[in-house]
Amino acid sequence: MSALTSLFASLVGRLAELVQPLFHTSATAAAIVLFTALVRLAVHPLSRAAARGQKERARLAPQMAELRGKYGKNPERLQRAVLELHAKEKVSPLAGCLPGLLQLPAFFLMYHLFSSSRIGGEANELLGHSLLGAELGGRWADALGEGGVFGPAGTVYLALFGVVAVVATFTYLRTRRQLAAAGPDRPEQALPGMGAMTKLLPLMSFATLITVAVVPLAAALYVVTSTTWSAVERVFLYRDAPAAGALATAG
Repeated sequence: MSALTSLFASLVGRLAELVQPLFHTSATAAAIVLFTALVRLAVHPLSRAAARGQKERARLAPQMAELRGKYGKNPERLQRAVLELHAKEKVSPLAGCLPGLLQLPAFFLMYHLFSSSRIGGEANELLGHSLLGAELGGRWADALGEGGVFGPAGTVYLALFGVVAVVATFTYLRTRRQLAAAGPDRPEQALPGMGAMTKLLPLMSFATLITVAVVPLAAALYVVTSTTWSAVERVFLYRDAPAAGALATAG
């Protein structure tokens, strides 16, 4: 882990040097945003594949509605029939999960890098870098202790909370509209319990507010950038498939 963290620190440092002429003292923060964008670009082909998979699931809505009518009183048999249908049509019910899972290592590396005082036996110089007065290794509690909610560091967090709130609200409202447009035969209703879960999952976007508050600012920047990217990406990938887009947003 130490060697990987050192390599990651070197990458962030090189990116910071690249953007330093434009962002000056905020170059490391800009490098984190740039790194996040590069990660999202790397997994974008998987996101496109996931979108195709979700559209295929939406295409199967009539067949799944038929199965629901046939086996609605036998949840176990219904679930087995749905899985058999997915296998027959070569559609993965977990198509939308892989892009998110592949981003977790990058997030944990960012978290570990800006939570460690030493890297490879040497002092972690990145912890001294900041964004408009907010230390990249600090947390919201630190910002509140240093200058309060409206202090220099606190204002940075207010801006991040604002971005997350706007993105989460946009995602939630868009998902509700898509589910309404899909009607009663949307594909997730074929699996017992999935209807209630699909209504709940869009609200999880607001949980990002908690994440931003408790992780180091560098990791918070990663989360906010990635979340915003996801919202914009889904608008384009699912623009012609309301039901599929709703399921992907929920997942």
